[in-house]
Amino acid sequence: MPTPRIGETPETVRVGLFVTCLGDTLFPSTGQAVVRVLERLGVEVEFPEEQTCCGQMHLNSGYADEGLALARRLAAVFEGCEAVVTPSASCAGMVREQLGDEAPPVHELSEFLVDVLGVEEVGAYYPHRVAYHPTCHSLRSLRLGDRPHALLSSVRGLDLVELPDARECCGFGGTFAVKNADVSTAMLSDKVRTVLDTRAEVLCAVDSSCLMHIGGGLSRGRTGVRTVHLAEILASTEESQWP
Repeated sequence: MPTPRIGETPETVRVGLFVTCLGDTLFPSTGQAVVRVLERLGVEVEFPEEQTCCGQMHLNSGYADEGLALARRLAAVFEGCEAVVTPSASCAGMVREQLGDEAPPVHELSEFLVDVLGVEEVGAYYPHRVAYHPTCHSLRSLRLGDRPHALLSSVRGLDLVELPDARECCGFGGTFAVKNADVSTAMLSDKVRTVLDTRAEVLCAVDSSCLMHIGGGLSRGRTGVRTVHLAEILASTEESQWP
């Protein structure tokens, strides 16, 4: 597919938005940001209201059959979509790994923008010092590589700084944070320390779950550092009220 200009695609692209249960219940602004970015690029977005959890939480808790059943239901809901876009590397990885050839064509947002649309500059403006945390699923399951970095580097006004020991887990791990709270908290403390070392105003990632975990640590420590999803940064423009 040729590289489209902002707001223009060579042919109409229609995608289904897989917003995830966490996004729907706790971080609706992230899903809304995905829609703004895609529509700015001329993509038509559909939101199947029948979608529910992909089953990852069940699988991580040892309920493999129940988790797989939910993943298959999700695939049925998005059947017929040219592509499915989600603001979660974790959930995208879950669907792909568990369903294999049965999986719908699901893409994490940065994958879709860079690999499918062929764009890195999306017309965003975000005048803040930002550090990027590569989540475990984005690193080891989807292997996103430098896609998020490429998108962030193209945002006007944004000062992207490197996060020390970036590949280390933040300690969330879904139900791991509940079942192994002491270990999770120790890992979180290490991650918070590295974030503060960057002197960043904002920590960015592609998973709201990890941002929720790290954001809790940053907030409890009254650090003044905010957590913002990649989609919300990419959706920001000069006319926006920046998150």
